[in-house]
Amino acid sequence: MDLLAKGDDFEKKAEKKLNGWGIFGSKYEDAADLFDKAANSFKLAKSWEKAGSTYVKLGQCHLKSDSKHEAASAYVDAAHCYKKTSTTEAISCLAQAVDMLCDIGRISMAARYYKIFKNLELPLTMQEIAELYESDANIEKSMEYYDKAADFFQNEDVTTSANQCKQKVAEFSARLEQYQTSIDIYEDIARQSLKNNLLKYGVKGHLLNAGLCHLCKGDVVAITNALERYQEMDPTFSGTREYKLLADIAAAIDEEDVAKFTDAVKDFDSMTPLDSWKTTLLLRVKEKLKAKELEEDDLT
Repeated sequence: MDLLAKGDDFEKKAEKKLNGWGIFGSKYEDAADLFDKAANSFKLAKSWEKAGSTYVKLGQCHLKSDSKHEAASAYVDAAHCYKKTSTTEAISCLAQAVDMLCDIGRISMAARYYKIFKNLELPLTMQEIAELYESDANIEKSMEYYDKAADFFQNEDVTTSANQCKQKVAEFSARLEQYQTSIDIYEDIARQSLKNNLLKYGVKGHLLNAGLCHLCKGDVVAITNALERYQEMDPTFSGTREYKLLADIAAAIDEEDVAKFTDAVKDFDSMTPLDSWKTTLLLRVKEKLKAKELEEDDLT
C-alpha cells in the first residue's frame, strides 16, 4: 500500500472512531492516534495540504480530550505542512496555537514560579508567525509579531533572541521611515550589550544603525548630540570606523557637500561592505543632500 493510500486508510478509521460509540473521551484519544498516523503518512508522501488538514483534525481531537498542549503542538505541525502550500493557512494555525499556549500560560502562571526551565514555545511560535508575514512582504504584521515575540523572550530572560526580534522591528521601522522607533531600539540594545562581555563587540554596529537613522532625519544638531552621547555611553566608540563614518557624513550634511559624503561612504564600504539596509538609508540621506545642494545652486 502506498503512503497516500495508507494515510487515507488511517484517516477513514479515525473518522469512524469519532462517529461511533465509545467511552467518553477514549474515542477522541483513539481517533487522535489514527489521525497522527494518517498525518505522518501524508507528510512522508509530501502531500502537504492533506497532512496539514489532518494535523488540524488531530488538534481538534486533543481539544475534545482537554489536552491543550498536545492540541497546540498539532496546530504547529499543521502550520509546518501548510508552509509549503499556503502562508495564510500556516499563519492561521500558528495563531490558534498561540491562543492555546496563552491559555495554558494563564492557567499555569502561579506554578511557573516554581519551574526552572524556560518556556520558549510561545515566543518561538510568535517569531515563526513574524517570519511568515515577512516572507509574504506584510511588514506591518511582521513587526507586530516580532515585537510580541521580543516581549515573551524578554520575560524568559532569553536576551539574545529578544534582541534579534527587536532588531527586526527596528529594521522595518526605518524602512517605513519611522526613524525614532528604530533609534530607541538600537540605542537600548547598545546600552544592554555594554553590560555583557559577550555582546560588547556588537555595540558599535547598533550605534552605527541608530546614527544612520538620525542622519535620515536630517537634523545636524541632533546627530552631533547623538554622537556625543554615544561617546559617553561607550568611550571606545570614537576610535571606531563606524564613528568616523557618522561624523564624516554629519560634516558633509552640514557643509552640503555631496562629494565629501560619497568619499566617506566609499572609504567605509571598501573595508566593511555595507548591507542592503544601510545602503538604502544612505541613499535616502544622499538624495536629501543632493536636493539641498540644488536648492543652493538655484539661489545663487
